[in-house]
Amino acid sequence: MTKPRFLIWFILLLTLVSLIVDFPFIFKLPEEINISWGPIKFRRELKIKKGLDLAGGALLVLEAEMKDIASEDQDEALQAAKEVIARRIDLYGLTESLIQIAKTKDKSRIMVEMPGVKNIDEAISLVGKTAQLDFRELSEDKKASPSALQIFDFMPTDLTGRDLKKAQVQFNQQTGEPMVALQFNNEGVEKFAAITQDNVGFQVAIFLDGLPVTIPTVNEPILSGQAVISGSFDLKEAKNLAIQLNAGALPVPIKIVEQKTIGATLGEESVEKSIRGGLVGLILVILFMIVLYGFLGFLASLGLVVYGLLSLALYKLIPVTLTLPGIAGFLLSVGMAVDANILIFERLKEEKWLGKPAATAIELAFGRAWESIKDANICTLITCFILFNPFNWSFLNTSGMVRGFALTLALGIGISLFTGIVVTRTLIRIFYRSKP
Repeated sequence: MTKPRFLIWFILLLTLVSLIVDFPFIFKLPEEINISWGPIKFRRELKIKKGLDLAGGALLVLEAEMKDIASEDQDEALQAAKEVIARRIDLYGLTESLIQIAKTKDKSRIMVEMPGVKNIDEAISLVGKTAQLDFRELSEDKKASPSALQIFDFMPTDLTGRDLKKAQVQFNQQTGEPMVALQFNNEGVEKFAAITQDNVGFQVAIFLDGLPVTIPTVNEPILSGQAVISGSFDLKEAKNLAIQLNAGALPVPIKIVEQKTIGATLGEESVEKSIRGGLVGLILVILFMIVLYGFLGFLASLGLVVYGLLSLALYKLIPVTLTLPGIAGFLLSVGMAVDANILIFERLKEEKWLGKPAATAIELAFGRAWESIKDANICTLITCFILFNPFNWSFLNTSGMVRGFALTLALGIGISLFTGIVVTRTLIRIFYRSKP
């Protein structure tokens, strides 16, 4: 019984942590997690993030004009445009926005969902601009007496994103560390050479939309038009820097082709009705399980409670932007969690009819029902993968709301497998008593 007892303590601890994340106000704790331990930094507000259909806001469909972009650079340019839009929206304070690329054979579009937007005109102006990249150098005063540098200490030069041909990630052949290589066009070669000659030993800043992206130090004059930015960043940081630089190097004109404003009132009503329907359905399921399976059904219902607490905690910690279809995905996964218990309990009846002792029957029931549970859930997870379309394949769905449904359903399946096989099984092993 050592293992079941260890598991029951683990389940209790997990349930307690989930309760704290779900309802921090009950424990008089702040509704925010802020962990900073060496290189590990984690900050998360413990609030459910609502999607556009629940919180209200604006939906913008932007179309990128690719006629002046080489075909081999179009995917990179579109990704760069997406990153710039995401950066602008974050600065605007819309942290719950959803930005997706939808690419067809002849059109490249970016869909932006901005929940809670009040000044729609300002948001449209912010999102619709083409990225502006420029290189800046220190003023002569700062070169003469350097001190703590500020953004306004850097003066604009005539070197801009139009002079940058391309930025890409490369690796140092000696150390293997990632770095970002810059390649300038003919005009940019001369401008960059002059800037580096005048700033040896000083910093040259690269600004995107008026904010610094990187501020490297010039070690020597660079006359070839090919430079390398190296530093203590990892591969992901190097890729992000290359994308941001290419946003200015490959400027993509963007126009708004569709705009929708959604009121929050409809969202509030939908959430209220969904929660009411979900609670009624959950109560009916619990009653059904208890009536049909007695004490076993009661233990399964405890597993469902743990399932609900874990789901809500994960929605807050990931975080998941919850939409109305996402709520539907969660409710559907509740039914699937119960379905696994029914398979196990029916198998348990069969094993007991064959005269097996209770302890043996329990282990056989879980073991033999697992194959059916596994196959059914794998099929559903494949469907979730197709609906979520993580690789943005143009021939599959790209709707944010459908993806929300797929995400909550997939998470629900994963959690239901844990609660069904681990939580319910442990509760039955410890608390269920029956005659052989």
